Amino acid sequence: METVRERLAKVLLESREPLTIYQLQALVNTELNPSELYDELEHVKKTLKRMGYRLEIVPATCKKCGYVFSDREKLKKPSRCPRCKSERIEPPKFFVTSS
Repeated sequence: METVRERLAKVLLESREPLTIYQLQALVNTELNPSELYDELEHVKKTLKRMGYRLEIVPATCKKCGYVFSDREKLKKPSRCPRCKSERIEPPKFFVTSS
């Protein structure tokens, strides 16, 4: 039986398109909530780096004003837009590239 981290890495490596945390949650078939899954993704990022891959991030965007959260270090979805204060945020998407 594979761990959640192993399944996450496998799904990301096999994916042909960027995936949101919700898509990953469904594909990995886990009962972890998105916050816990983001924590697991931090560890997967390090594992992929050791394997010669990079976890790339398509930044989150505000659905109301279009602000792009390109300067974020954290993988988690931001709670509010700094420009318009909207909480309607499109979550970041993740994909893997070779280093």
